[in-house]
Amino acid sequence: MNFDPAVVLRGKGITELPNSSMATASGNHFEWQLYNGQQWASILNDFIIEAHYCQPGANGITINLTFGNAYIDFDGMTVDGPLVNLRVRRNALLSPDQKEVIGWYYRDNQRWCEYGSDGSGGRSSSIKSDFMEQQYVKNPSGSFQFTVGSMTYKVDFAHMTQTNLSTKMLRNVRRRPKFNEVVTDNSGNLNSLPTLASPSANPSNSSSHYIWEFMDDEGVWAEYQKPGCSLDSAEIERLYRLNPQRQVSFTVRRFTYTLYFVGMYQVNNKYGTKRAVRRTASEIQSTNSTSSQARWQFKDMDGNWKDYVKGASRGCCSVSSEDIEARYGLDSTGTMSFTAGRFSYKLDFSSMTQTNLSTNTARSVQRLLP
Repeated sequence: MNFDPAVVLRGKGITELPNSSMATASGNHFEWQLYNGQQWASILNDFIIEAHYCQPGANGITINLTFGNAYIDFDGMTVDGPLVNLRVRRNALLSPDQKEVIGWYYRDNQRWCEYGSDGSGGRSSSIKSDFMEQQYVKNPSGSFQFTVGSMTYKVDFAHMTQTNLSTKMLRNVRRRPKFNEVVTDNSGNLNSLPTLASPSANPSNSSSHYIWEFMDDEGVWAEYQKPGCSLDSAEIERLYRLNPQRQVSFTVRRFTYTLYFVGMYQVNNKYGTKRAVRRTASEIQSTNSTSSQARWQFKDMDGNWKDYVKGASRGCCSVSSEDIEARYGLDSTGTMSFTAGRFSYKLDFSSMTQTNLSTNTARSVQRLLP
């Protein structure tokens, strides 16, 4: 059976890694390719493969080729298809001062959890993805140990497993990139703590904030908002400024979508439903930095929304809206801890909730843009 790259794949086969100019042209920082025993060639619409690959719970994906279906196994980076000599690879299209944002995950009893976030038991590890990545880069076939409470764990990179050294319980580990996310180190030292690349879109428009909306079923513009959606206007705007040519993957309940900045539309990855998207500016009237900050509130037991007020007096909170917004800007899907009175709390940006760590009482949280 002949392999026809002109039909199945885009362009001609590539025998060397593409340079960073290709990433700029495509708007992506990755490229998926198939090898038929003679040449490597790029896969059409590979952002769909990438969107699945970046989900830690995804084992693989089936792609449709002209000569039949092929299954890509993400863990083994192998292809099971009608041709026995098919191979797959993923190229990172990066400039010398860039590197991908990598997430490290372990398989809990119920789900895949990122290191540093809470597992199903309510405990978080003492290390985060960036530390895991540093250890992996030093020795991709090595191992290291860390502790959570009274337990010590060993992570084995060669087998991608985590072992509780007391109970001998073994868990699988996965290393996956964050979708089309890169960081830039202007110092040239890629081992140092990375910082986000400077916004490239509309840099002179810093006096405005932008609202991102999609056309809903009733023909009304609806804003992207958490917790229903995995992204909100602020996060979409940040990604847009990093690269206005890119595509962004997000979820709403059980569905996964792709937002295309070029063309301004979103697509349901399962059904192919397409909706228009728009970006509108809202001028900030005040130049005062405090008034331009987002406002964070929690829903109290009386049902009213109340501001986070920082103070030293009894019963006051240890963080303010400004503190929360600063942490949110660093990791909009992470968590942060704070105290109020004699209680300790965890604020979860993904679920937009705060939890009393003593009583396990959870309250809704909201982020109000100025």
